[in-house]
Amino acid sequence: MQSLLPRTLPRFSRSSRALHTTARRFQAAPTAKPVLLKEFKIYRWNPDEPAAKPHLQSYKIDLNQTGPMILDALIKIKNEVDPTLTFRRSCREGICGSCAMNIDGQNTLACLCRIDRAGNDTKIYPLPHMYIVKDLVPDLTLFYKQYKSIQPYLQNDNPPEREHLQSQADRKKLDGLYECILCACCSTSCPSYWWNQDEYLGPATLMQAYRWIADSRDTYGEARKEKLQNEMSLYRCHTIFN
Repeated sequence: MQSLLPRTLPRFSRSSRALHTTARRFQAAPTAKPVLLKEFKIYRWNPDEPAAKPHLQSYKIDLNQTGPMILDALIKIKNEVDPTLTFRRSCREGICGSCAMNIDGQNTLACLCRIDRAGNDTKIYPLPHMYIVKDLVPDLTLFYKQYKSIQPYLQNDNPPEREHLQSQADRKKLDGLYECILCACCSTSCPSYWWNQDEYLGPATLMQAYRWIADSRDTYGEARKEKLQNEMSLYRCHTIFN
């Protein structure tokens, strides 16, 4: 049985090789993107230098050499310009809440905030009215302690043998509540939380408290509400503009 493959590979003629070389020589070279510099003014504070006051430090980077989000710019600055810059990040998808910070006066996630390519400089601060660990890293110890205080888990004295059944209507009541990623953007935007965060739970924790009160599978609703019956935990919210 003869092989189906040819015994020798076809050879290119000199003319075909020359034509191929000539065509490649006259191909247009890729044009480099022009430099598009943008200035970022970033809050800096180092606890190892207590005598130095917090300040804004300026960095200029080429937007055509980085990604479209503020987090991309921060990573580029840390990797290529200043490795001492400190900030939190993790998922880069708006799910973990790690990169919450104040960007141009608005609390948001750096991974979801697009760089303003047409505007002036961008100012980046840590979440407001929080103790700072370093640079853009706030101390969230109290925030998570408050979250823990509401017992954010299902409580039922008579659990079913298998799964907890729930109607579609009851499940729909949780929409808009369970999606919270605890980034603390809303709580650190609240004046009541700024002034009374040692006692007032703040919007993020209060919403999570309601998430379990509204859950039809949880039987501790009354006990949960009773824990909020004081002047500070919940009702301090009504003392700002009233």
